Amino acid sequence: MTTGNDPYTALRADEDFGRLLSLSARVGRDPLQVQGAGGNSSLKGGGAMWVKASGTWLADAETKDIMVPVRAADLAAELAAGGEPDAVSFVAPDGGPQGLRPSIETTLHAAMPQRVVLHTHCVATIALAIRQDGDEILRRELKDLDPIFLPYVMPGLPLAKALLAEASPERRVAILGNHGLIVAGDSPEDVEALLSEVSGRLERAVAPPLTEDVVGTDERNALSSARYRAVEAPSLQAVARSPRHLALTARGPFFPDYVVFLEPDLRIAEENEAVEAAADRLTRDGEAPTLVLLPGIGAAIRRDASPAAEAMARALGDVIARVPPEAPVRALPSTEVAALLGWDAEKYRRALSSEAAQA
Repeated sequence: MTTGNDPYTALRADEDFGRLLSLSARVGRDPLQVQGAGGNSSLKGGGAMWVKASGTWLADAETKDIMVPVRAADLAAELAAGGEPDAVSFVAPDGGPQGLRPSIETTLHAAMPQRVVLHTHCVATIALAIRQDGDEILRRELKDLDPIFLPYVMPGLPLAKALLAEASPERRVAILGNHGLIVAGDSPEDVEALLSEVSGRLERAVAPPLTEDVVGTDERNALSSARYRAVEAPSLQAVARSPRHLALTARGPFFPDYVVFLEPDLRIAEENEAVEAAADRLTRDGEAPTLVLLPGIGAAIRRDASPAAEAMARALGDVIARVPPEAPVRALPSTEVAALLGWDAEKYRRALSSEAAQA
């Protein structure tokens, strides 16, 4: 770790660093804001920045060392000059804890000029940002905040460049199509208040969520086998039992982390098909599906699925439960899905997730 009289040590000793960790942990424990290893946070000062490490969980911010020091001023300068900066090469001397890489969205944090930046996969935001008519609702609800609106852009450097073209100290909110929310400010307290305001407005603007279903004994038995069990995701269970919402779900995938930590295409059983029979039929390249939805019954997940995969299953249900089934939606194009699956940074996150599942 960095030590001595340097801006990284000074920034880490700042009271706002501890407050950012507390905020990160609170947000990371809220599945309506962050799911699994998604989302990231940062603090800047003196040309330095501490940013969440790739593949780590914000929920662990107060119990594990998940922040990485980055030469933020140098990274921002290269980004502004039109370069192609790799955030890993801007890690400060001595690097981060245990050799962790900075978040795949580190350039995004550098593009925002504010001292504190928080990026979440806010469920209410995504529920509107996947709709073709969602921009109108978002603009109406957030008009006084002058938010930045970006259509879906590949995470990482392409997203950071698109954001840089719109960013300014006065614009503290950004809506990312099919992706999530950014809020920024001068302090963790400012950012937390802004997050609460924005997500609260959008939660009131989305469709009333489906009533969450408790999985009964019969359904749990139907979803259980040697390889599968009922997923602990009440909203997704409700979606699986709603024919119209299930049909909407099958039109995805809708957001990046679902693609990364689950299959890009939803695997749906046939009517009255047993979970094991469906899994065998839906196996591809020798790999059984992680998630199987049984129409009218519920959702089953593999017993060896990673915590991140289960978090994404819940996120899928939470999002779709807030979208009217007749709403026009925007799925991620197949080219974008392929780009996500082939991206080394996402392969790294998947590898960390697999290691965590096996630990």
